[in-house]
Amino acid sequence: MQKLIVFNHISLDGFFVDRNNEMRWAHTADQDEEWKDFVAGNAGGGGTLVFGRITYEMMASFWPTPFAIEQMPAVAAGMNSMPKIVFSRTLAQASWNNTRLVKSDIANEMRRMKQAEGKGMAIMGSGSIVSQLAQEGLIDEYQVVVNPLVLGQGRTMFDGVKDKLTLKLSMSRTFRNGNVLLCYEPKA
Repeated sequence: MQKLIVFNHISLDGFFVDRNNEMRWAHTADQDEEWKDFVAGNAGGGGTLVFGRITYEMMASFWPTPFAIEQMPAVAAGMNSMPKIVFSRTLAQASWNNTRLVKSDIANEMRRMKQAEGKGMAIMGSGSIVSQLAQEGLIDEYQVVVNPLVLGQGRTMFDGVKDKLTLKLSMSRTFRNGNVLLCYEPKA
């Protein structure tokens, strides 16, 4: 059975996108060598990336570009070569390398995908996907990077979750740039 993780940045006040629905703020903070090494190592981890339409379109418009490949070659290589799933009822096609478009019921499709052989799956961004799958108990781990900034307004990645999710801390790591990685698993 494949494990499904969420990997997202949040601001100190709990938002994963700002008031303009942007995530750029998470990638403009201090990018010291320790942080860059962590990001590059994460990008090469294998598995399948899972997106909703909005995050998919943002990622697909950036990672295949010459700028991304030149500035962050290891991360771009991982993002461009890894298998990707995009859940969308409105997207007509998914043209980014190695991407499969899924228009069916997200929870049932994810249950099926988790049963298949593979190296695991990671949701990045995609708050609506996170909240839908969290409510269904399908997320095995939440990896949250807290960035040392306050956005004031935005949206949490759990917007729409109706029932309380009780989690336990499984790991934490503090970076010199002020980012803090917190890993949580659902309590049994």
